[in-house]
Amino acid sequence: MAAMSHSPVTFTGNLASGTSASDLLRSSSNVVTGVPLRALGRARLGPKRRDFTVCAKLRKVKKHEYPWPDDAGPNVKGGILSHLSPFKPLKEKQKPVTLDFEKPLMDLQKKIIDVQKMANETGLDFSDQIISLENKYQQVRQMLHASDILYLPYALKDLYTHLTPIQRVNIARHPNRPTFLDHVFNITEKFVELHGDRAGYDDPAIVTGLGTINGRSYMFMGHQKGRNTKENIQRNFGMPTPHGYRKALRMMYYADHHGFPIVTFIDTPGAYADLKSEELGQGEAIAHNLRTMFGLKVPIISFVMGEGGSGGALAIGCANKLLMLENAVFYVASPEACAAILWKSAKASPKAAEKLKITAGELCKLQIADGIIPEPLGGAHADPYWCSLQIKNAITETMEELLKMDTQELLKHRMLKFRKLGGFQEGVPVDPKKKVNMKKKEEPILQPGKISSLELEGEVERLKQQILKARESTGEPSELGLNKMIKKLKREVDHELSDAAKAMGLKDKITMLQEEFAKARNSKDQLMHPSVKVKIEKLMDEFSQSLSTAPNYASLKHKLDMLKEITEAKIVSEKNNKAGSMKQEINKRFKEVIDRPDVKQKIEALKAEIENSGMSRIQDLNQDLKKKIVQIKEDIEFEFADVLKSSGLHVYPPSFLDVKSKVDQFNEEINDIMKNVIGTSELKAKIDLLKMEVAKAGKTPDLESRNKIQALEQQIKQSLAEAMSSLALKDKHEKLKAEISEAAESSGGSNGSLITENPKVETNLEANRSFA
Repeated sequence: MAAMSHSPVTFTGNLASGTSASDLLRSSSNVVTGVPLRALGRARLGPKRRDFTVCAKLRKVKKHEYPWPDDAGPNVKGGILSHLSPFKPLKEKQKPVTLDFEKPLMDLQKKIIDVQKMANETGLDFSDQIISLENKYQQVRQMLHASDILYLPYALKDLYTHLTPIQRVNIARHPNRPTFLDHVFNITEKFVELHGDRAGYDDPAIVTGLGTINGRSYMFMGHQKGRNTKENIQRNFGMPTPHGYRKALRMMYYADHHGFPIVTFIDTPGAYADLKSEELGQGEAIAHNLRTMFGLKVPIISFVMGEGGSGGALAIGCANKLLMLENAVFYVASPEACAAILWKSAKASPKAAEKLKITAGELCKLQIADGIIPEPLGGAHADPYWCSLQIKNAITETMEELLKMDTQELLKHRMLKFRKLGGFQEGVPVDPKKKVNMKKKEEPILQPGKISSLELEGEVERLKQQILKARESTGEPSELGLNKMIKKLKREVDHELSDAAKAMGLKDKITMLQEEFAKARNSKDQLMHPSVKVKIEKLMDEFSQSLSTAPNYASLKHKLDMLKEITEAKIVSEKNNKAGSMKQEINKRFKEVIDRPDVKQKIEALKAEIENSGMSRIQDLNQDLKKKIVQIKEDIEFEFADVLKSSGLHVYPPSFLDVKSKVDQFNEEINDIMKNVIGTSELKAKIDLLKMEVAKAGKTPDLESRNKIQALEQQIKQSLAEAMSSLALKDKHEKLKAEISEAAESSGGSNGSLITENPKVETNLEANRSFA
């Protein structure tokens, strides 16, 4: 068989090194330097050799350094991150945008500054114009709930403290508000953007990528709006098509496979709702994302940066934790769309925004959002970097909490978060037409401890307002609300005391003492043994001393203070009611006295005499008429005093008022001495023993029991008499008796019986109460 030899083939150019001929021929087109590939297979055989050269030209492309260059250099504009994403810093600074509700304040402030500058430059007096502008400025600030300080930062602070829901919507849509990539580049050390849904499309409205925070890798994905008109058109104003959601879905699977936690950023008016998107399966793409997110085995955190609209936001928002920026909104329909549906006009959007409950604060109350991230004064666009740092801290803290859970706990936590949504509000009035066939509502019995201190404080404040309104209108506030609130607060205080006892480890001791006390009450004696009482007192002392260390002490003290305040208000209300009714009774009795025929006759006769005298002033009357006036006045006073006595009221003469205050003070001093004496251990033991003997003796005591009881009573009285027999008390008593006698002589009436000479000592045999 003849031997076959091939001509040597030589390659020149860039392909000469490291590339085989077969690789070149496969990758080239059908022609290599004008020679068809088929011709190469039919080379001539023979001794004659023919050399040829194959040349290929490669298209020059930009050299990429992935994932980042070894040495980007400190002077590279945008830093290392500029190599990793087409998102570049803007060449021109964004123009400041003043929102509608800020314009009145900003315009007036600008005018004031301009006039002051003109006055400084020209030296002319513009004080009248400045005062006029400042007055207008104050009026505008009052309308915007601002305070009286005429400085712009304070004005903005007060303005942003009292934002309405529609104003927060406007801030969330602010054109200068930082975007998803702004935040990501601020919070990550490294970030690589990942593109494409692996079906031929790459939606720019959703951006995904891998980044690191404090050395831990995360999968980031979020809606990306533009920073100017050109970018907004490119990003489709942050409204994703199905390709964007499928790209996000691919990255979710990728993160789940490699164990990367997922962080999503929501800022979209909603999914793009054009014909093409519907044809490509917009609804199916969103539904697929929702289903998949509930099964991912990695932690998911979602942030609402601006506005979160309907399913377009929820498609990347089914997370374990949903956090919102302070001025962000999250809604099922925009306020304008809601107003157009319900009120047939988009002008009703402020009302719709209020009713929809779309702000961060409202959504946290409804437990839809799990937390609020603060924004700088003026919104996130006022200081984007500071706002990004708050987001970074929230990611770190929340992820530490979620990473402690195992896979099953994580999935259950995510499922329960959404299962508990949909709470309803009780206590709202129902339309009478709907109420006809409804079952009568039973008042819910709230378990103690279920009401927070803030709710109780709110109820107390509302009750105070009701009392004040009642006093202004009728003068007699209803005690029904006070009694209900006192009952509720007592129940809450008892619950707090029980929790405090548990926390301090005294619950078992209290239970044992309760059992002992119950046995003592059920026995024939009907009185507890002194030893049981000593145990109770010791336990009470221990409880009082340790109470301040209980974990719920602050809550308990707060509720006790509220209970004390409401109880005092009730006492004052009762006193006022009693005083009011007494005043009415006194006026009624006085009218009865004045309307009596004999009194009327005396008054009419006196009036006639005064008219006949021709004098208009009382100083000009003669002595006889003056005496008659005084006499009739005293007669009416005495008759009125008799009428009041018959009603159970005692009228003290004016001379007795001073003495009465001294007597009250003396009685208080005596009571304090008696309390101190009774509080001694020796006398306490005697009183307890007396109670036991009385209980044992029953209604028909025998001679021995009677003697014991009398002896104990005598000993107790003797102890009290010794305490009361001090010289100082005796001197005070004698002085007061003398003062009372003088007052009685001057008024011509009393026998000086304001002081009880021998105060009676009574022992309450039924003064035993259960503990705790």
